[in-house]
Amino acid sequence: MRILVINPGATSTKIAVFEDEKEVMRVGINHDAAKIAEYPHVVDQMPFRRDVILQTITEKGYKLEDFDAICGRGGLFKHIPSGTYKVNDAVIEDIKHPPYGEHAANLGAYISKELADQVGIPAFFVDPVCVDEFEPLARYSGLNYPGFERQSFFHALNHKAVARKAAESLGKPYEELNLIVCHLGGGVSVAAHKKGRVVDVFNVKDEGSMGMDRGGTLPANALVNLCFSGLTKADVKRIIGQEGGVYSYTGTKDCLEVETKALEGDETMKNAFEALAYQLAKDVGSMAAVLKFDVDAIVYTGGMAYSKPLCNMITDYVGKIAPVLKFPGEEEMKALAEGALRALTTGKWETYE
Repeated sequence: MRILVINPGATSTKIAVFEDEKEVMRVGINHDAAKIAEYPHVVDQMPFRRDVILQTITEKGYKLEDFDAICGRGGLFKHIPSGTYKVNDAVIEDIKHPPYGEHAANLGAYISKELADQVGIPAFFVDPVCVDEFEPLARYSGLNYPGFERQSFFHALNHKAVARKAAESLGKPYEELNLIVCHLGGGVSVAAHKKGRVVDVFNVKDEGSMGMDRGGTLPANALVNLCFSGLTKADVKRIIGQEGGVYSYTGTKDCLEVETKALEGDETMKNAFEALAYQLAKDVGSMAAVLKFDVDAIVYTGGMAYSKPLCNMITDYVGKIAPVLKFPGEEEMKALAEGALRALTTGKWETYE
């Protein structure tokens, strides 16, 4: 079966063609930032991006009729369990009025349906960032006040794909294993996978380890003081979400640069690099406690998992908990294709309501 995969980013869109599980074509489409800025809302970009994608696949020798399904990345929809979902009117309504905010990923499902409807084939999305499989205790934050319930937002698509890959390497079904998966990318997330469900997660957007430019968990009183220091809401969000983390200590968002200078003896870089590993190890330890220390493997993935020094430092702290597996990079395009393929093969998918 032939599947077209669509993965929108802030100023680019990745597309790929899969023949069953084999990728046969991939293109990264870069969009002019000035053109993107013309649109007041992310959802307004849909016709522009749709037409560029259609032009690109035509130039590559494909027609929409050549595909059995189209699968787009999912975005900030309502919280839903993991799975492959067929894009329906309820999905489109939530893309137009996103319950948790605008994000380029929201466009994946929208564009997929726009294209698929032209030729009468299904459009899917798989494991969006809003996947929620929390157990009840995980929702408690420490403050019973509106807006303070812990939310499940994380790199679900890559988490689930890599967890299945780890299960395959261990020779057991994913649904029979307890895993701690660490996505170490531009954003970081560390999650407890309990018998096939992500029952708790630290997501750098709100809590847990700092990332390269995000603050993660911050001292509450200091954060309150920052909010009332004369800064605007946008200023505070920018500081903790784009100018925090390792960047705030080193002035760079490049993990390789930090690693290289740390190994050369730069004390500032060395301390920040070690602090990143230290905080990630603390997250792993917390997720091990969630799993009552019955852990089959700790799994590193994402771009920073290519860093042997970083992974080794984390393992120095947590290696006694369970064996460590490494799958550097991300599996998002393949995971989208495999999710759609499972739906087409079995004739079963989840319904978004």
